[in-house]
Amino acid sequence: MTGIPSPPAACGTPAPDAVPVDPQAESPLSHGLKQRHLSMIALGGVIGAGLFVGSGAGIAAAGPSIVLAYAASGLLVMLVMRMLGEMSAANPASGSFSVHADRTIGPWAGFTSGWVFWTLLCVAVAAEGIGAASIMTGWFPGTESWMWVALFMVMFTVSNLAAVSNFGEFEFWFATLKVTAIAVFLVLGVLAVLGLLPGTDAPGADNLTGNGGFFPMGVNGLVVGLLASVFAYGGLETVTIAAAESEHPRKGVAKAVRTAMWRIALFYVGSLLIVVTLIPWDHPSVVKGPYVAVLNHLEIPAAGQIMNVVVLIALLSAMNANIYGSSRIAFSLVTRGQGPKALGKVKRGVPRNAVIASAAFGYLAVLLSYWWPTTIFKWLLNMVGAATLVVWGFIAVSQLVGRRRIPKDQLIVRMWLFPYLTWLALAGIIGVLALMLREEETRLQLYFTGGLTLVLAVTGYVRQRMAAART
Repeated sequence: MTGIPSPPAACGTPAPDAVPVDPQAESPLSHGLKQRHLSMIALGGVIGAGLFVGSGAGIAAAGPSIVLAYAASGLLVMLVMRMLGEMSAANPASGSFSVHADRTIGPWAGFTSGWVFWTLLCVAVAAEGIGAASIMTGWFPGTESWMWVALFMVMFTVSNLAAVSNFGEFEFWFATLKVTAIAVFLVLGVLAVLGLLPGTDAPGADNLTGNGGFFPMGVNGLVVGLLASVFAYGGLETVTIAAAESEHPRKGVAKAVRTAMWRIALFYVGSLLIVVTLIPWDHPSVVKGPYVAVLNHLEIPAAGQIMNVVVLIALLSAMNANIYGSSRIAFSLVTRGQGPKALGKVKRGVPRNAVIASAAFGYLAVLLSYWWPTTIFKWLLNMVGAATLVVWGFIAVSQLVGRRRIPKDQLIVRMWLFPYLTWLALAGIIGVLALMLREEETRLQLYFTGGLTLVLAVTGYVRQRMAAART
């Protein structure tokens, strides 16, 4: 991050060296997403495989204090989403934060944040495809992993090529199943905590205060848990990308952002509080899958297979959403002259070449994981390890600089206590980046992501200066 540009002299004046963005540049895209699609995308987008499986590592590192870690990182995410919601409700665009950075900071910032996020989503598609395939090969031992990855990639590529409403329908039903699963878990968990579930006794605070107390691993464990929790929230940005293709973009973004707080509190913080209340944090089964461990503790039949189905749905949902999101980010960059023109072709309201290119990169990453699992694919994963924080940083700076340019009648969503909470969020993002330096694995990710961001920033700035010289 290179510091915050000076505010414009007058409302609506472009940032220094910025190329004005045409608000109609993305109009060829359709508006096939209905409000029910957008509402469920927003509701289910926060529920990913990272919650059902990845949270186990956080519990093992932090103990019961993982609840505080998820609450703290959840607060940061809520502030970021509020800022993004303010800008997206005022100026809906399928490029989302990339367009806002372009308009407020300069084209180099839109270029950098957009391509960092595109890379992140494409690599995530590969990781999610591999994870989903591992579940399928467990169910069907005679099959090969690549067969399932190919099937899922083809299925979601074809779906995204056909119409945006297909993406919406897939996500609507995926999200419905995920929300139903977590809702059932919450109901069973609350009943068990209160001792109202047949065959269970109320555990009280024994698991919260025993086995080393609430902070069994000290501050260091809390920090590790905090880092694990931050990256579990990645992907919430997709709803602002999808809103641009909905029936009522401004209304859809506003509603999604306003409900973010209770969704995060209920699904993440609430469910994890149930986990660490019902079973000891250091139980061997927790690190493998905390939700399976709880269901087994409650003697729910076939708990492991039930959660495998839920995790598979979460992974497929993420694959679908990431192919969609990466294609829209790529298309938005191309319409602003910041990518290969071939990706800008639109047919029946769908940027088909952008969809194909994004899916192809994801599938290439899958192949790299088979050919060089400990070298190139690991390098790709490290390269995007801190990408979410980079994007959040651009969102914070864009909102800080751009608030004065938004007409008051377009401020449908307002950032709380501006600019103080914006500065607090920015400080929080920088703080998490600094904490990444403490651990060897996250430090390596920070270095790799920093290198990618620097290369893109320099490339974007040079392109910006060359464009300015031609005009």
